[in-house]
Amino acid sequence: MSSVNVTIQELTRTVDPGLRPAARGAGGAPSATASSTCTPDLAKSPWNFDGGSPAYGPGASMGDTAPADTPRQGGIPEEYRLATDAELDARIRAAKETLGDRLVVLGHFYQRDEVVQYADFVGDSFQLANAALTKPDAEYIVFCGVHFMAETADILSRGDQAVVLPNLAAGCSMADMADESSVEECWEQLMELYAEEDDDGRAPVIPVTYMNCSAALKAFVGRHGGIVCTSSNASTVLEWAFERGRRVLFFPDQHLGRNTAKAMGVPLEAMPMWNPRRPLGGNSAEALQEAQVILWHGFCSVHKRFTVGQIEGARAEYPGCRVIVHPECPMEVVDAADAAGSTDFIRKAVAAATEPTTFAIGTEVNMVNRLAAEYPQHTIFCLDPVICPCSTMYRIHPGYLAWVLEELVAGRIVNRITVDAVTAVDAKTALERMLAARP
Repeated sequence: MSSVNVTIQELTRTVDPGLRPAARGAGGAPSATASSTCTPDLAKSPWNFDGGSPAYGPGASMGDTAPADTPRQGGIPEEYRLATDAELDARIRAAKETLGDRLVVLGHFYQRDEVVQYADFVGDSFQLANAALTKPDAEYIVFCGVHFMAETADILSRGDQAVVLPNLAAGCSMADMADESSVEECWEQLMELYAEEDDDGRAPVIPVTYMNCSAALKAFVGRHGGIVCTSSNASTVLEWAFERGRRVLFFPDQHLGRNTAKAMGVPLEAMPMWNPRRPLGGNSAEALQEAQVILWHGFCSVHKRFTVGQIEGARAEYPGCRVIVHPECPMEVVDAADAAGSTDFIRKAVAAATEPTTFAIGTEVNMVNRLAAEYPQHTIFCLDPVICPCSTMYRIHPGYLAWVLEELVAGRIVNRITVDAVTAVDAKTALERMLAARP
């Protein structure tokens, strides 16, 4: 678990991602002003957006349509909304001290610094779910991330541990792009199409879901012989799936699926896109029969913002800079970069640089800022000059964290995330297959 044992004592800079440019290293980097943020609403507290119609809030996903059943956060007491930063800081630290080993706080790489400073572990979603398992005395797991991450933590935790999400409105637009009913309908159409194929001992199609999905979809792949992947092990998981099936149905992120399969030698023409609003996903029966990977029509709104033009601009201003992007970026961006990999891959690449280096990074700005603060010997900046953080990660605020922690001190559990037993069993099966699929 050494990859997630990064505490806030190692992170020395606080940045408001909605109001400042990406952090700069020793050599400086392109800057953005407050007026160039994606929306001035980022300066407002998240409770301004809670309780209304379903929406993801300001940030990269603000243009995405939220499903009607998107979780919403009810109001919290006025004392938390009106408290100063110093007051919230004192209350959070006091509550953590009172709860002691009964509590573990998890903070995702993309979380804002004014929240992640209270985290006992910082990492990606699956690292954090496993990090909680290293605290067996913890009764409460407070996950400063988004909804699907808290679900995964609940699936992997003991039944007597409570997982808490400080703001229920912290969802994920990508995860919502593949809902259970749409995936079930897709599966039925594919099973009917492939029913007449010769039986060669392999399944006609193996479902593979990215970690960034609901527990219901993890359970779906568990029931149908499929598997979960992360951005760091997607190629290993696809190899596992191809050993067992003729094709892969990959959801919800088309870009991770396409970039991973392309790197493994799968031709683009063998990767049709499935649009859930059209019969056969908008494809011909012949295209689906010839397919090797069927890609779901989903994406991350943060990583979709990165462009080849941004890379060209970075190279022009900083000749010799090293460009690293996340594999959720579009294919042409990954192809133009020097390297692509998970959040942990990006972090390790920066840490491994022995000489002062200029890094242009294509991932969520909070993580880029944190790397720049942690490695001031390098010049580190975000490829996207318009600072636009993850909308839903931004919904977590110190006010919500103080509220849920003080409720725990009072013996009340609020915002608990639970996955029903049947769903949890099937989802855990898919997760365990992932853990067993080693390079």
